[in-house]
Amino acid sequence: MRTILYLVRKEFTQIFRNRFISRAIFGIPLVQMIILVPAVTFEIDNIKLCVIDKDMTSESRDLVSRLQGSEFFLISHTTFSEQEADDLLHKNRCDLILNIPRGFSNDIMTENRAKVMVIANAINASSAQLSWAYISGVLRDFNADLVMDNLSVKSIGTLPTIKITNRFWYNPTLNYKYYMLPGILVILVTAIGLLLAGLNVVKEKEMGTIEQLNVTPIRKYQFIIAKLVPFLVIGLVDLAFGLLLGKILFDIPFAGSLGLLFFFAVLYLIAVLGLALFLSTLSSTQQQYLFVVFFILLIFILMSGIFTPAESMPLWAQKFNLVNPAAYFMRVIRMIMLKGSGFIDILPDIRGLAIIALTTVSLAIWRYRKRV
Repeated sequence: MRTILYLVRKEFTQIFRNRFISRAIFGIPLVQMIILVPAVTFEIDNIKLCVIDKDMTSESRDLVSRLQGSEFFLISHTTFSEQEADDLLHKNRCDLILNIPRGFSNDIMTENRAKVMVIANAINASSAQLSWAYISGVLRDFNADLVMDNLSVKSIGTLPTIKITNRFWYNPTLNYKYYMLPGILVILVTAIGLLLAGLNVVKEKEMGTIEQLNVTPIRKYQFIIAKLVPFLVIGLVDLAFGLLLGKILFDIPFAGSLGLLFFFAVLYLIAVLGLALFLSTLSSTQQQYLFVVFFILLIFILMSGIFTPAESMPLWAQKFNLVNPAAYFMRVIRMIMLKGSGFIDILPDIRGLAIIALTTVSLAIWRYRKRV
């Protein structure tokens, strides 16, 4: 134990001699919180809409005014030419085309039905789906009002009515920052664990200073623990700093136990740092290590569920997430912060992550070779 403490102190001294790392510990979380949390969102505002109103009646103008009054749409162009509207869509100057045909109002009055055509720019499938959902809601409300206007007062009294109210649990205001900030924190902690810890070992290989440790009687597990502990502490400090910034800058709620979150974060960092140290034993240069880590980091983050719910992924991807430590932390940090989940709720995730942590650290100890 005494040997490990001496080695940990040596690692801390070595880390903080590097001015870049000492500044990055607090600078990176600050930049990520300020830039990424407000910027990374699936919410869409100011959808550029081109309107072709060939009917020019009170009903068609009512529909257009509803879209114009919506917070999601911006009527950027109006025209009577379908060719002009198509050109605008091709040039990316509008996102949606609403085509109201001639006879729209007459069809409503005589046939009790009418058609409009909506054309969406679906290069970005997610944006197209949300835009379609927004305009479908406006059309649905417009249709419901037409139905009520055409019913007689007598018939209205005999119709059963259902009042619908919405309640969104855990994020009542649907504030996207509440959803994204925990994910950004996971990326922050993961990047620190994978990049800094592994590079520290590989840099020593390149400089030759690791040979001085190899000729000492320290054991392999002592070396791995000494390399792991400093970055474990740095990762926890960055997590705490990120949570503090989230509260100050965005008033992010925290419904669960702070101690439980940090307990899980310790498990997660051990798993990630163990993987980083294992990869560093396979790499001879920093360039090799960075190439491998960026490849793994992208896969871990993109498949963790930060943007796409893991439950919506193909079955093979869900199976892969059983060995993806980022998927565990991404799920648990949101459960604890937003839902207030307790120990029993996340027990399966604790078991899975503990197995991954034990495996990665064991591989790092096994693979490290004391060679002069």
